[in-house]
Parts: sequence; C-alpha cells; structure tokens
Amino acid sequence: MIPCLLLRNAGLVKTIRFRSPAYVGDPINTVRIYNDKEVDELILLDITATPEKKKPQFKLIAEIASECFMPFVYGGGIRCLEDIEFLFALGAEKIALNTYAHENPAFIEDAARRYGSQSVIVSIDARRDWFGRYQVYSHSGAKPVAMDPVRCAQRAEQLGAGEILLTSMDRDGTFEGYDVDLLKRVTAAVAVPVIACGGAGRIADFGIAVREGGASAVAAGSMVVYQGKHRAVLTNFPSKVELKKVLG
Repeated sequence: MIPCLLLRNAGLVKTIRFRSPAYVGDPINTVRIYNDKEVDELILLDITATPEKKKPQFKLIAEIASECFMPFVYGGGIRCLEDIEFLFALGAEKIALNTYAHENPAFIEDAARRYGSQSVIVSIDARRDWFGRYQVYSHSGAKPVAMDPVRCAQRAEQLGAGEILLTSMDRDGTFEGYDVDLLKRVTAAVAVPVIACGGAGRIADFGIAVREGGASAVAAGSMVVYQGKHRAVLTNFPSKVELKKVLG
C-alpha cells in the first residue's frame, strides 16, 4: 500500500476528480511522518510540471529525498534521459511517465533499455466518457488521448515498462472505492504489475482492488492525508496489522 502525494509548486495538494487542488501540507514534513509510520514506498507526482512546461523541481526533490527513508517514485515533467539520470542520482528509485509517454512512446523503450524495466512506471489516467467507454487523458487529466486504457497499458508493457500506475479520474478523491471494472480490464490484458489508484476510502477497498481487480499494489491519496468526512488535514497511514488483514 503506497501513499500517492501530489506536488504543486512547493506544497502538497489533493484533488477531487483531478480538479480543485487543495493544499494539504509541506512535502518534507509529510515525508517525515511517513518515515515514523514505517511506510514501505512513496509515489510523488508533480501535477503542474507538464502543464506549465517545467522540468522536475530537482532542488526540492533533493530536499525531499534527503529526508525520505523509503524508496520513492517520482513523476512529472520528465522529458529526457538526463532528467531520469538526475532523479536517480538524487535518490529516486523509479520514475513515472505519463504525458511524454503518449507524445513519444519510444521514450519508454529508451528509458527501460538504459535503466531497466523495473525502474520505469507508466502512469495511465482514465475516466468514462458519455457513452460509458474508458478514455485516457494526459497533461494532468486535461487532454484526451486517442487510446483506451487497455491498449495504452499493453503498449507500455511492450515498450518495456515494468509497472503500470492506473488511476481512475472518476474516483479520485471521492472515497468511493477503486474502479474495479477498470482494474479488471487492464490487469487481464498485461503481465506486468498494476498499481491501483483513485478512490480508496476504507481499508477494505485495498483488498477488493487486489482480490477482485487483480491489482498487484494499491495507492491512496485522500485516505492518507485527510481524516473524516469534513476532510480535516491529517497525515496518517494504516497500521501493518490492519493492512495484513486485508492484503495478507
């Protein structure tokens, strides 16, 4: 189970269905709390880097990495192998590609060849259209991509991605549970691990995503930064005992 944190400028935010980002804290302080809670892994996604045509915030990432005692994934603004090289030098264990993976699919292959498939995650953001069909989006959910999530995941796997981070835009920040139908479609179509993201509202949702959706891992955002229905900001994380009950 992996906390998924959204970086906007120098702060952390949380969205609802990829809209209305609300400030939830300082990334360094948040990482320190997750250190204390013995979190195994962290996902950090900069949601403004690509829309604003910026490179990763290397200085801030270096500061976060210096405080982070767990492996972490970074995504946002990556557009060349030199960016990946620098991120790994700073301490990132894996990188997540989204928009640029759609614009230049060969970059997935280039990154996997140089750094190994285990270091490359392709992030897929999808939601249903008016006809109930799943549509993939890039640019932090702003631009539609002419490809459904199943084909998108298959292409990523074929090009060398070692994992898929699959986010339901419809469920993001809603506490309504993961989109199991979306998960089933993608996990049945690829052999690489799929990380479920978007919608976690209770610990039982993790087990459902794994057992029914076929996810290899689960990520959560709102559930690990909010407390209660009024969304009071409180960085938290389930205990290992709680997680073991639902994930085994």
